[in-house]
Amino acid sequence: MNAHAIFTTASRQYQKGQYTEALDQLNQLMNISRDAKTYALLAKVLLKLGFKTDAARAYHLAGQEEGSRSEHYLTEAMKLHFASGNEDEALSIGLPLLEKAKSDPDIAFIIASIFLKRDQKEILGLFKAPLSTSSNAQHQILAFKLLTAEVDDQQDRDAVANLFRKNPKNAVLRSAHLVFAREANDYAEIERYHPEVQKALDAGLYQILIAESPYYHVTWCGDEKLNKLAGARSQSFASTTTEARRNMPHQWAEKIRIGYLSSDFWDQHATMKLLQSVLELHDPEKFEVTLFCHTRDSNLARDRGNRGRWGRIVRINETSDEQAAAVIRAANVDVLVDLKGHTMDNRVKILNHQAAPVQASWLGFPGTTANVDVDYVIGDPYVLPDGSQEHYYEKFCRLPETYQPNDPYHRPRPYGIARKDLGLPDDAFIYASFNANRKISLQTIGLWIEILRRTPESVMWIMCKPDAKANILRKFQSGGIASKRIIFCDKAAYSEHINRLPAADLGLDTYPYNGHTTTSEQLWAGLPVLTFKGTNFASRVSESLLRAIGVPDLVAEDWERYVAEAVALYENREKLAECRKALEANRFTMPLFDAERFCRHLERAYEMMIDRAKQKLPPDHIDVPALPRRAGSFHQ
Repeated sequence: MNAHAIFTTASRQYQKGQYTEALDQLNQLMNISRDAKTYALLAKVLLKLGFKTDAARAYHLAGQEEGSRSEHYLTEAMKLHFASGNEDEALSIGLPLLEKAKSDPDIAFIIASIFLKRDQKEILGLFKAPLSTSSNAQHQILAFKLLTAEVDDQQDRDAVANLFRKNPKNAVLRSAHLVFAREANDYAEIERYHPEVQKALDAGLYQILIAESPYYHVTWCGDEKLNKLAGARSQSFASTTTEARRNMPHQWAEKIRIGYLSSDFWDQHATMKLLQSVLELHDPEKFEVTLFCHTRDSNLARDRGNRGRWGRIVRINETSDEQAAAVIRAANVDVLVDLKGHTMDNRVKILNHQAAPVQASWLGFPGTTANVDVDYVIGDPYVLPDGSQEHYYEKFCRLPETYQPNDPYHRPRPYGIARKDLGLPDDAFIYASFNANRKISLQTIGLWIEILRRTPESVMWIMCKPDAKANILRKFQSGGIASKRIIFCDKAAYSEHINRLPAADLGLDTYPYNGHTTTSEQLWAGLPVLTFKGTNFASRVSESLLRAIGVPDLVAEDWERYVAEAVALYENREKLAECRKALEANRFTMPLFDAERFCRHLERAYEMMIDRAKQKLPPDHIDVPALPRRAGSFHQ
């Protein structure tokens, strides 16, 4: 019998389900002729007999033969190796098919699954498009797993949009889609899909908030009751963890040992522009400071050498959360202060492993810290007013003047830049916003439109990412504001940014997420900032800062007064000039930029926390008393 006849017989036997007989025929055929179709039939027979790995090898041999179906056979070989757990073999076949994987979700699924399992994330972005556009639910689930936390990642944005189109009722995907919409100020998408969220919340369906990132939630929601629920899960850590931690044996010493936990320990980060002077001013006779640092190496390379003045540094980048907690316990830390909360690159879950007898959150995240074992949230009477306690998992520790530290020593003093050099009109009244453009909520831009309508000789100067400019401009135009009255600027180097701030007449704050570091920078530069009383931590920060520098008149009672006051300052330039004079006079006499005074208050807060812990008393709300005001002023 010739090769053709043997192949025909084997093929017929396969079709009849006579797999053992077909295998015998194919074994004979291998001694005469070996080609792609023979190997392919052998693979089908072996698969029917339950020999997946052998079938995969046969398909691989078929794919190595020249022919129009060689790529198909290689794909089948890869699938079978993957299904059999032969990841190395699947990957060796799949990598040469990378180009095809960009459009073939089956190949993309296998390669991406293996790389994700091995934590090799460098090329995973290639697979988001084919997986997110696939109709296969498994592919879509994997596409979601490949998403990063980078809101500027265009591949993520496109993948979320693809997934949401296929699953429009999915609350998790809707939440993610709205995050990207707010990041790019895509008000049309926000207006289209946010009403569904609001309708559910109005009906009391608060479980949809579990899908929300706590940080991105507070960029749009000013309701403390809802803020507490965002991202919260009931079994985030054992109910006995807190009690066990507080009762752990601990050696108290004469000096208080403070541990600060962050990924921002480099001097160009916004947090350190606030905090570094306070770290340097801790009283070495009373306090030992350790920085538990998980800062990225790329950011450490940008540091200009100030870190050595902030305290002892312990790197924990390569440790697990549980290992990091053990390192902190070994250092015998009395108070561990997490500086990140629910912001990017946090490792706040370290606190769930009994790291220190007293644990606090401060500065990084403006709100309660869900799913984490925290005793105290550090704030002030403005950001944490009476009546808000029920909306926090932590007890309040309120500093007397402001919760925000500020560094008067390392910040450059602004010398100003001429308007013409900034592309600004000399003769217009300039309102300005330098906040991250995700903070320009629908409500905020609506207020700005009303302000511009009532102040015809004004312009709005907005720092903005390129991909948001068209959306912001379109929204202003829809409100009847001419495009020539909107002037955009990009981010700038820090010294240049500080120097351009005085060119504006009035900073307009955002709601529900105020300017935080941004507001204090404007006040440092002598630019008045107008805000209104907020309804949660994130929307009360600017009030705290304005009161701490002695210009409470810039805090309007509500959004209607905010609009009215913005118009009044446009019409009364003398009053605005008085505000500028007050900022200049108060910069070095009022509490906002008095880092030493702030540090003493913070240290007293730690002492009060520890006094309770030493007495085996549970945490309770703490109000730190203000030190007597000093005569004269401090100096930069």
